[in-house]
Amino acid sequence: MSEQPYVESVPPVVVDDEAPSITPEKAKPSGPKMPKWETTARERVKVSIRRYSKPLADLLARDANEGDTRLLVTDILEHALGFDKYEDLTTEYGVKGEFADYGIRIDKELLAFVEVKRVSTKLSAKHLRQVEMYAVNEGVEWMILTSGVEWRAYHLTGGLPVQIDLALDVNLLGDETPTQKANQLFYLTRESLKKRQIDELWKAKRATSPKSLAAVVGSEPVATAVRKELKRRTGQNLVTADIIRLLRETVMKPECLE
Repeated sequence: MSEQPYVESVPPVVVDDEAPSITPEKAKPSGPKMPKWETTARERVKVSIRRYSKPLADLLARDANEGDTRLLVTDILEHALGFDKYEDLTTEYGVKGEFADYGIRIDKELLAFVEVKRVSTKLSAKHLRQVEMYAVNEGVEWMILTSGVEWRAYHLTGGLPVQIDLALDVNLLGDETPTQKANQLFYLTRESLKKRQIDELWKAKRATSPKSLAAVVGSEPVATAVRKELKRRTGQNLVTADIIRLLRETVMKPECLE
């Protein structure tokens, strides 16, 4: 392991050169100022994304194995996300005879498991099931699945059955700018996780998930509004229950109705 430091066309404006110049009022801030700790953490993540892009690309080019991938993931966890590798990270975390690649603790509380896959791996449901087992057995809410290049964070809600929601998905070698990537990966930093900011991100994602939207679109109030609009447009007076059925059978994807 390397020890180097490391959520129309616009008509032209006609300017009258003879008009007296007007000094605009000082712009008011659009919202609350970001706290210094958050600014610092976001900048650290952005700098690290730039720094690790080439090593990641090199690993991908030579199809590095899982062990080599894990070395770089450790560096990202420490230097980009701000975890102390001695205090916050436990490697090969034992769970009923199996081992999670990392357990993340903050102030001694186990918050998340991290499962690392080979850098060229396309993360899939089977990889998620593996880390899900660890989380269920240990009562942990957050699961992070990564290939070093792609980072996904899932929330687990206990129950029968358990509910898994994707809260975050960022590709460090994708087309987005370093700032855009950093704004997503920031939620996995030690500082942000400690303040549970990712909980609000997850709740917003869940509220606008395909299943949530399908439930709203297929509800009686929406179907009633659709019935009224159809009558206005076509003159046909349909039954609300039929509209709900047609929305489910012809408009919504089956997987959104499960």
